[in-house]
Amino acid sequence: MQSWKAYIKEYKHYLKLERGLSENTIENYVFDIEKLIGFLIENNIDVNPVQVTEETIQQFVYAISGKVNARSQSRILSGLKSFFNYLIFENYRNTTPLELIEIPKTGRKLPDTLSVQEIDLLIGAIDLSKDEGERNRAMLETLYSCGLRVSELVGLKISDLFFEEGFIKITGKGNKQRFVPIGESTQKYILLYKDFVRTHLTIQKGHEDTLFLNRRGRQLTRAMVFTIIKDLAVKIGLNKAISPHTFRHSFATHLLENGADLRSIQMMLGHESITTTEVYMHLDRKFLSEVLHSYHPRK
Repeated sequence: MQSWKAYIKEYKHYLKLERGLSENTIENYVFDIEKLIGFLIENNIDVNPVQVTEETIQQFVYAISGKVNARSQSRILSGLKSFFNYLIFENYRNTTPLELIEIPKTGRKLPDTLSVQEIDLLIGAIDLSKDEGERNRAMLETLYSCGLRVSELVGLKISDLFFEEGFIKITGKGNKQRFVPIGESTQKYILLYKDFVRTHLTIQKGHEDTLFLNRRGRQLTRAMVFTIIKDLAVKIGLNKAISPHTFRHSFATHLLENGADLRSIQMMLGHESITTTEVYMHLDRKFLSEVLHSYHPRK
């Protein structure tokens, strides 16, 4: 399978330079290709990417259909479709073996959200007597009040804070930058951490401008933020599967519930397309009914 490595290397280069995708997104694309490679090895099918046929892909789909759900199948096949389209773009192939392969219809999964009360309970459960307590409170307040992705949170720089103007600068997917409003209370928690806790850390070289640091003075990992939130959920007995992204979903949902327009939410979330933001229109019917009766002329 040595030849696959060469094609994948070129493909990763294309995704990074031509499409401006993040390392995490690129690795997800490669993971989908590796699933196919694993199938080929397991079944002693010795072909390179140029030689893969539609029949081989059909066999692969049949093999994974009993192992993963429709959503995972859809993601894997979409990733493969992107790879083979790239091969056509570079003139390695004339056609894609996924031309007639039907990608499973999964519908749109509604994001899980937290109520304001649940968010308050989670943040209230943080032990502020510990050194990392102020940091954790500032992080969760920032996640919720600014609707950040966890990668955007851990990558936040001190030089990205424009508190006098009431904004923070966020570098999102594809290195696209946006300015997000930040409230005074969240600014207060960030400054408490930055000025009274972070200053006592031995900051490692290359992390001088990173806002949220671990105890060794380095940038936090996404996994660490996930663990912090999971531990708090257990602490308050929250019977929900939550992650850092749950705070982002809650941010958007609560804004919409309180009358914000989708376009504004789209800009704050950094969604390229408004259709991505429209998933938050899953709001309860009571709220939608209130909108109808408040604004429709035939109420």
